Amino acid sequence: MDFKNKRAVVCGASQGIGRATAFALAEAGAEVILLSRNEDSLKTLCDQLPADHGQTHSYISVDFTHPDRAATKLKEKLNPSQPIHILINNAGGPPSGTIMDSNLGDFADAFTVHLLTNQAMVKTLVPGMKEARYGRIINVISTSVKQPIPNLGVSNTIRGAVANWSKTLAGELGPYGITVNNVLPGFTKTGRLEEIIDNKSTAAGVPPDQMMERMYAEVPAKRFADPSEIAACIRFLASDEAGYVNGVNLPVDGGRTSCL
Repeated sequence: MDFKNKRAVVCGASQGIGRATAFALAEAGAEVILLSRNEDSLKTLCDQLPADHGQTHSYISVDFTHPDRAATKLKEKLNPSQPIHILINNAGGPPSGTIMDSNLGDFADAFTVHLLTNQAMVKTLVPGMKEARYGRIINVISTSVKQPIPNLGVSNTIRGAVANWSKTLAGELGPYGITVNNVLPGFTKTGRLEEIIDNKSTAAGVPPDQMMERMYAEVPAKRFADPSEIAACIRFLASDEAGYVNGVNLPVDGGRTSCL
C-alpha cells in the first residue's frame, strides 16, 4: 500500500495502538502528525518514525479533555494547501467499573474525550478532505459496541455512542470520497489491558498470570493481539484499496466476539 503524498493525523499516538499505527502509516510513506498529551514521548516517537519516502513528521501536544483547544492547536499547525487525508481517532478507555458504581462526571468526561474530541477533529479536517476528494476517518473503539464487556459500564455506553456517530457520519461524507469506519480491538497488549487484568485478578482473588490464562481461553486464537496487528487493519482502511468500505465496525479480536 502506497501512502506517499498522503498526510495523516494520529490521535493518542504516544503509546499502544496509536503508536503502532503511526509507524504503520509512516512505513507506507505517509506524513504523520502525532497528537497526545505527553510531549516528551511524542518528540521521541517523531524522531523514530521512518521517513524513507522523504516525508516530514511532526507532533502536537494536546489535551483531549478540552476538544476545542485541541482542535485549535491542530488547525494552527496545518498548511491550508496541504490537506489531511487520514484521521485516526484514538484515546485511552474510561476507567473500569460497573454502571451503578459510576457517577455523572465519569460519563461526561468519557463523552468529552471520545465523542466530542472526535467531532472537533472531524470539523477541523473534513473541509480539506472534501477539497482533496479523499478522506479516511478511522475510530479505534471497542468490541463492546457489538457485545458489552462486563465491568466496563462507562466504556460500553460511550463506545456505543461513538459507533452510531460514526455510522451517521459515514452516510453524510460518503458522496465526497470520504469513508468513516470503526476498528474494534480485542485483547491487545497495551497498558489498558494490563489495567483490566489487574482489576479482574483483584476482583477474582487470583494472580494476574492465572487471570491471563482465563482470558486466553476466551479467545479462539488463544493469545492477545500485538498492537501492530491492529495497526495493520487500520492501515488497510486508510488505503486506496479500502475505498468501498464505509460505515463498518471491524472486530480485530481473534474471534472472541461471539456475535456476527
